[in-house]
Amino acid sequence: MSKRDYYDVLGVARTATEAEMKSAFRKLAMQYHPDRNPGDHEAEVKFKEINEAYQTLSDAQKRAAYDRYGHAAFANGGGPGGPGFNGDFSDFMSDIFENFFGDAGGRGRGRGAGGRERGADMRYNLEITLDEAFHGKTAELKIPTSITCEACSGNGAKPGSKPKTCPTCGGAGRVRATQGFFSIERTCPNCHGRGEVIDDPCPSCGGAGRVTRERTLSVNIPAGVEDGTRIRLAGEGEAGLRGGPSGDLYIFLSIKPHPFFQRDGADLFCRVPISMVTAALGGEFSVPTLSGTEALVKVPEGTQTGKQFRLRGKGMPVLRSRDVGDLYIQVVVETPQKLTKRQRELLEEFDKECSKENHPESSGFFSRFREFLDGLSGSS
Repeated sequence: MSKRDYYDVLGVARTATEAEMKSAFRKLAMQYHPDRNPGDHEAEVKFKEINEAYQTLSDAQKRAAYDRYGHAAFANGGGPGGPGFNGDFSDFMSDIFENFFGDAGGRGRGRGAGGRERGADMRYNLEITLDEAFHGKTAELKIPTSITCEACSGNGAKPGSKPKTCPTCGGAGRVRATQGFFSIERTCPNCHGRGEVIDDPCPSCGGAGRVTRERTLSVNIPAGVEDGTRIRLAGEGEAGLRGGPSGDLYIFLSIKPHPFFQRDGADLFCRVPISMVTAALGGEFSVPTLSGTEALVKVPEGTQTGKQFRLRGKGMPVLRSRDVGDLYIQVVVETPQKLTKRQRELLEEFDKECSKENHPESSGFFSRFREFLDGLSGSS
């Protein structure tokens, strides 16, 4: 009887990724596992077929050979269905048995050498100003966290005593169990994978090997950081249980709104009001920059509201680069208010002297608007 195509067995395309194949294998292995189908010979055959297909396609070299030659690539006894299983398959089988029968201590994920559990990662939210993001800074943080217990040096045992080798697993942290025709290793339910047990726990930490304290950390914030930037401090998170490795500390930055500047990447934007006279006759004004200097902006005569001026190299520094963004100044023409009698007279005289050339936009708009209305009346 000819073998089915391995991709068809797993129900995946020939272009399937490793993750897609793992997911398909897990679902099928759970469905056809013999312990879920006792006495079902067809399910047992199907399960072996799934295992054989996955062992081939999960190995890059075997998959390449199969894609090129098909089943003929393993015709001389080099097939994947022989004795023994690769590491990925063993991990999947362990997952499956734990789903069926449970695991009192879990599989020891996040454990370091000797089964010692790694400490949790921590998050700290830090708000800085736009000026601090421009120049960079060194921040002093006070963080309450778990640190290694000094009384027991992190082993969890009362000073003067030591943890003992777990009698259940002999210090291995894993015990072997047989389910059906499989023999797998599971986390030791007595020591929870640590390989040691404590008869007399440390009174300072209760046997955990860690205590909660407030620590002061110095953190370097580089120039050019943006809102949402994440800084990782390796090993500065929560201490691990009973001497396990510490987790990491992640600092998430947020930047306070600035009263004058808005930021878009490395560029800065600022709105500046100018007088009607400056806009009409032209002029200049100075604007402060985050570097501490002032930049001169020259306004040509006849400038309208919304006109934007670009000041190169006056924006934000780019993180870990020598590049610098630009500063964009947008002017807003301010209409005079609370006019005196004389000011009103002068403006009225000015208005009488104005022509269409002085207001081309408004004159052109109203001319087109009248033509639009005339066209409506003519069509009606």
